[in-house]
Amino acid sequence: MLTVPEMGLQGLYISSSPERSPVPSPPGSPRTQESCGIAPLTPSQSPKPEVRAPQRASFSVVVAIDFGTTSSGYAFSFATDPEAIHMMRKWEGGDPGVAHQKTPTCLLLTPEGIFHSFGYTARDYYHDLDPEEARDWLYFEKFKMKIHSATDLTLKTQLEAVNGKKMLALEVFAHALRFFKEHALQELREQSECMLEKDAVRWVLTVPAIWKQPAKQFMREAAYLAGLVSREDAEKLLIALEPEAASVYCRKLRLHQLMDLSSRTAGGGRLGERRSIDSSFRHAREQLRRSRHSRTFLVESGVGELWSEMQEGDRYMVADCGGGTVDLTVHQLEQPHGTLKELYKASGGPYGAVGVDLAFEQLLCRIFGEDFIAKFKRQRPAAWVDLTIAFEARKRTAGPHRAGALNISLPFSFIDFYRKQRGHNVETALRRSSVNFVKWSSQGMLRMSCEAMNELFQPTVSGIIQHIEMLLAKPEVQGVKLLFLVGGFAESAVLQHAVQEALGNRGLRVVVPHDVGLTILKGAVLFGQAPGVVRVRRSPLTYGVGVLNRFVPGHHPPEKLLVRDGRRWCTDVFERFVAAEQSVALGEEVRRSYCPARPGQRRVLINLYCCAAEDARFITDPGVRKCGALSLELEPEGSPENTGTSPSRREIRAAMQFGDTEIKVTAVDVSTNRSVRAAIDFLSN
Repeated sequence: MLTVPEMGLQGLYISSSPERSPVPSPPGSPRTQESCGIAPLTPSQSPKPEVRAPQRASFSVVVAIDFGTTSSGYAFSFATDPEAIHMMRKWEGGDPGVAHQKTPTCLLLTPEGIFHSFGYTARDYYHDLDPEEARDWLYFEKFKMKIHSATDLTLKTQLEAVNGKKMLALEVFAHALRFFKEHALQELREQSECMLEKDAVRWVLTVPAIWKQPAKQFMREAAYLAGLVSREDAEKLLIALEPEAASVYCRKLRLHQLMDLSSRTAGGGRLGERRSIDSSFRHAREQLRRSRHSRTFLVESGVGELWSEMQEGDRYMVADCGGGTVDLTVHQLEQPHGTLKELYKASGGPYGAVGVDLAFEQLLCRIFGEDFIAKFKRQRPAAWVDLTIAFEARKRTAGPHRAGALNISLPFSFIDFYRKQRGHNVETALRRSSVNFVKWSSQGMLRMSCEAMNELFQPTVSGIIQHIEMLLAKPEVQGVKLLFLVGGFAESAVLQHAVQEALGNRGLRVVVPHDVGLTILKGAVLFGQAPGVVRVRRSPLTYGVGVLNRFVPGHHPPEKLLVRDGRRWCTDVFERFVAAEQSVALGEEVRRSYCPARPGQRRVLINLYCCAAEDARFITDPGVRKCGALSLELEPEGSPENTGTSPSRREIRAAMQFGDTEIKVTAVDVSTNRSVRAAIDFLSN
């Protein structure tokens, strides 16, 4: 048995196998100080994965929180009647004519950083503050996107309030989640005859499917801080992927609950002139009967659920168009239980409705000057919020066939602040600017043509369509005939029309649920009741560790040669756990065994690496990066449960699961068969 001196974080053990051992790189290697800290005792490259049935946690109610970029809400259902989804109470405040089953994702803290309010209450209170007083209050909006865009997300990441003050992002998210927890529990107490026990709730948090592991872990850490669950009861909290939740809900819909954008009246009727989906699919059903080999999507008029006529293997796509991101997922229906199989890894990008807001801000910069807009946002933060609210109201009315201009109210403080800063009024600024499709109304409003409003949508809408087209071209998703548009942005007539115009002639049927803005929320509740409904997922990345292999001349690069005690090793070899695009079943495990290098060692730390490529050979290859660390906390070797164990042969067996919405790990001390505290940290980088 050969041991290696400690280098960096942990001591290292080299297996007696001559083929593979993770030990430090030689001096000068890029990873000398970040070496894998422990050696596998079972060094097989691709061990046969094992499937373990997921443990079921006891709960009496599922509460799902759809934490969105622009709006958020919660819903719940009881285990005794899982498909009876109860929506949260109507929110106080809000905009006229807008349903209030969700509330804006706005958080208001006092100047001392103490929670004040969330949602409409926060927005309206901040609106009514004196401009001088508002400078000291911390108002956060659309802050979810910061987690998606952060390239180096950690627990120390900060968010900037509208007034420029900064605060730990973890605390901001925890404030919001704590608000929803208290709001939901209070409603449950009022509905339930007996007081619910704390452990009776299973919580579900929604996140975009394209979020990476650090962002998912961040949301879980925020939930711990908010008191949704404790670390000891981590299984009481599920992370749901937004398009998956929508897919789970859509498969339960009945025909009258859907709008088929592909069916229009003869002569090209407007967007609102739609037939019901049952009549629009009747023709497809007749075609299928004539062709016994066809795999066309089936819907029969009068049949209850949309999926009642679907056959095993039928495929469909879900495009979750939210405020910050657009998420695409493709599922295949599996019979007889109606489980779902992911056909291609989740994809998408920052093509949410916020892109339209940014386009409007850029338009204002063109008219009034980028320096002025920046100064106005900083010195009149509440008035800037008023302006964004006014634009949001008009944005919702935009449509491809709307006639007439749209008026956007400018706050008086904007008009007054501009005159003081520039020495002339906003009307003069409009005349002098190169923007000729925005005029000044004598009523104190910006008057924007419908064409101009639609132009603000184009960059974002084009990004969505291009991504859908790119996904449809993948060989893994051939045969998809149905596209569900869901999410808050999917309510936009501009987006609906553009998607149908671009994709309808390709034989893709575009369908929108009637309650499109609540699809993810309701689906998250159903997912919480039966998280095993998505049976197979695709790994978005390749994950593994760095090891040593026996050096093979001509096969391994000379610079990777490490000679130690007369043996020749190839260092920095990337040992793969799971490959990008690999199908991984729920509960499927990848197992590795590790041995502490020193007597009394209390912690084992193994660096994890990831990349988008499937065929990476070394952890120093371009695109391969350290993404996290697997830690194993060991009981003292002198403890009763470890008596008689040989320290040099103490084997810790770790089992990692890549088929769930989060990467999970469990570990056991083989000699005692006792569980070892194990965790994967993606936020320590």
